[in-house]
This record gives sequence, C-alpha cells and structure tokens, in this order.
Amino acid sequence: MKEALLYRKLDDGKVQCRLCAHQCEIAAGRRGLCQVRENQDGVLYTLVYGRTISQNVDPIEKKPLNHFYPGSQAFSIATPGCNFHCSWCQNWDISQMPREQHFIAGRKLDPEEVVAAAVRSGCRSIAYTYTEPTVFFEYCYDTAKLARTAGLANVFISNGFMSADMLEMFHPLLDAANIDLKAFRDDTYRRHAGGRLQPVLDNLKALRDYDIWTEVTTLIIPELNDSPEELGEIAGFIATELGPQVPWHVSRFYPQYKQKKLPPTPPEIIAGAVAIGHAAGLHFVYPGNVSGVVETRCPHCQQAVVERSGYLISELRVSRDGRCEFCGQIVAGVWG
Repeated sequence: MKEALLYRKLDDGKVQCRLCAHQCEIAAGRRGLCQVRENQDGVLYTLVYGRTISQNVDPIEKKPLNHFYPGSQAFSIATPGCNFHCSWCQNWDISQMPREQHFIAGRKLDPEEVVAAAVRSGCRSIAYTYTEPTVFFEYCYDTAKLARTAGLANVFISNGFMSADMLEMFHPLLDAANIDLKAFRDDTYRRHAGGRLQPVLDNLKALRDYDIWTEVTTLIIPELNDSPEELGEIAGFIATELGPQVPWHVSRFYPQYKQKKLPPTPPEIIAGAVAIGHAAGLHFVYPGNVSGVVETRCPHCQQAVVERSGYLISELRVSRDGRCEFCGQIVAGVWG
C-alpha cells in the first residue's frame, strides 16, 4: 500500500478523495467507488500501487492513437479497478475485479522496472490502459516521471472522468490521450457506466487547453448510442469545442459482459458514423473493430498519407515534422 495523492481529511475520520469526478467521501475502514482506495484511520491509501494485472507491448494504433508516433510500440500496463462499471466493458474481468470478486490481483512491478522493460522492448511510449488509469494514478505519476527521464512518452487511455486537480498535476508529464466519449446523453452514463457526461466533456476541453495530443473514441452500441442525432452531437462537439483536427474513432460493438443480448453493431452504422463525422467537419474519422484498409487522408490535398490494415501500417507519407509528402501542408499529429 502507498498513501494516496489528492485527498483531504474531513471530520470524524472521513476523507475526501479528489482524484476523479466522483469526489468520494470515505469513512474509516471503507473504500471509494473504485474499490482500490481505502481509508485507514483517516489516511487514504491506494491498494494497487505497482500491482500490474496486465502488461504488453502493443502497437500504438491499438490504443487507438493513429496520429501519435504511428508505427511505434507502447509498453502497456494496467492494475485492477475502475471508477466506472460499464455494462459493455471488454476488460470487465480485471476492471471490475475489486468490485465483483472483492479481490485485487497483480504482480509487483515497480516504476523503475516498467521503464526498464519499455526501453528494453524498444518502445517509444508507456501507455496506461486496459482498465482506468486514473484509479492507479500514483503508480502512473511515479512511472511517468521516470519515463520522461528515459526519453519515453506517456499515454493515457481513459474514460475521461478524472478530476481537474488530477489533470493539473499530471498534464506536464502527459504527451497524448485517447478518451472514451461513450455517449452524449447523461442518462446513458448514469444508467450504464455509473458516471456523468459533463466531467468528461470538461476534461476533453482541459486536455485541449493543456495542448496534449488527444483522440476520441466512441464505441457505437445498438439501441444505446447509435442514433444519427446523438452521433451528430458527438461529432459536432469534437469539431467545435476541440477542433476539426481531433481524430474520432467510431468502433463496432460486439456483445460481452452484461450486454450479451444486444447484436453486434451493423457495419452500415459504422459507415454512417464516419459520414456523420466528416459532415460535421472532422478531418479524421476512423472505423474501429472492422476489417479492411483504413486510410488517413491529408485534409488539404486529400491524398492518402497513411494506409493501415489492422494495426499495421503499409504506407506512411508524412514527414518527421508532420508534413504531407504530396502537398507539403501540415497533417495534425505527433509524427516524429
């Protein structure tokens, strides 16, 4: 265990966790909603520091990040736990482990070991991913400081429900993020994820203001968030509030966890979402969880500057300083 960051002591031995937008008030001997932060005699502890439940070397495109050092590898780590309980979670067995199994697994891997393994594996970045990295923030923070010293980038794959305090503390170490914008209805967040929409929107705008490269993912789920009206609102928010250069990944849903009775998302819905994104003015809209070649086109000359099949890049026609090799104009991203 390690004493948590970002909390304050209250009366009667209670504490308030200030790490995410839940702002849990936790009585002595109890845990927050994430079930991985515990109040012991008026001191808040993280129960997952250095307890990795998953570690892999992944293509950065798997995060998905298509405009951040494309073709590079990310050393990806996670601990158990999440501050959401999405009914469609693809990693529910580890994200919901503390809540449903009342158990915290994972093997010890110190920040120094994470960075050494990333360097040894030839990775360009460390990705905090698979579960919700906000709930293992102390582990992320210590690892990210060492990663910067070693010349590695830091990437957050998140539900976007962190607190403003957390982002203020972490943003100097954060290089890129992919944020799940799960829906554009607060009721969907409350009923199916145990969260709220507005903090996610606020944090997306904060990432923009901090100048952190950000991409957005929406898993399109039949009957929950697949209406053209709602998809249009998501695309409009990204285009007007974040900027048309922000990539939007629209991914196909497959039945799992508590949503096994829903059908997979029809491919035509994904194609329609791509069209909706372009109609809203977005330069880069990517279908996810589908087969076939996915292109990045230069928004100036419309030539294909990146071609991907799955997570593999077959063509890359963007210079290291981010210029289209056809017309010389800047293509938004971090290319290196």
